[in-house]
Amino acid sequence: MTFKEKLQSGKFMLTSEVGPEKGIHADKLLASAELIRNRVDAINVTDLQSAVMRLGSLTVSFFLKQKGFEPIYQLTCRDRNRLALQSDLLSAAALGVRNILIATGDHPCLGDHPQAKPVFDLDSVQLIQAARTLEKGMDMQGNKLKGEPPEFCVGAVVNPGAEPLEPQILKMEKKIEAGAEFFQTQAVFDAGAFENFASRIRHLKVPVIAGVILLKSASMARYMNEHVAGISVPEEIIAKIDSAQDKAAASIEIASVLIRKLKPLCRGIHIMSIGWEEMVPRVLEASGF
Repeated sequence: MTFKEKLQSGKFMLTSEVGPEKGIHADKLLASAELIRNRVDAINVTDLQSAVMRLGSLTVSFFLKQKGFEPIYQLTCRDRNRLALQSDLLSAAALGVRNILIATGDHPCLGDHPQAKPVFDLDSVQLIQAARTLEKGMDMQGNKLKGEPPEFCVGAVVNPGAEPLEPQILKMEKKIEAGAEFFQTQAVFDAGAFENFASRIRHLKVPVIAGVILLKSASMARYMNEHVAGISVPEEIIAKIDSAQDKAAASIEIASVLIRKLKPLCRGIHIMSIGWEEMVPRVLEASGF
């Protein structure tokens, strides 16, 4: 079954992600993907994650497709105007890449080219609408496409830890109305807060895949608390990984305990390894998958 068919079937979904390298080679990334072959339902490819210049997500998505993986092509609004965004969507479809995760994207000032000018010609809701318009055989201006129209499985992002939560839920509703079929969340560290979020969106009837980050160190956790909006790593988790002699084992334990708590509350788990891809199989095993 395709990723879209699995979503529609009600299956509990498992996804992970890879980050393209800052260079033209993808051998290491593809080797990391092999570690989770047949273990996850799809692999996200981040789009210039943290606004750092890297190999393009569409190229890497195509590489994964060629190797028999099901990629989720992440596409952000940050770097392209509506011409380029629509063109990239058509290019993805032409390459057989159907799963698209649409996000706003981090501001360039946070990355390695802080002087870069942001675009943000469209927001995430408008880009979802653009993808659905292309599926009807026309562009955003109503100009007809030639040949068969593209088909997509369109996802979006949500932050269940945002305060206040109401704007996130309102944005979710707009994204669903625009055509979002599933959501992947920002990193979750508090199962109780996620349960509150899940109870607030029960009426939306849309698959939500909860994000779990593998923490490498206490300093990484503190950095996220200070610099990433909507993420709050509890002090007990920071203390646990800080005092651990084996950071990898502690990270796996933290993630697996969290995943077991989240599983009844969502339709899937998305593991964000952030350069620690070799740990994903161990996390899945410790989590009972």
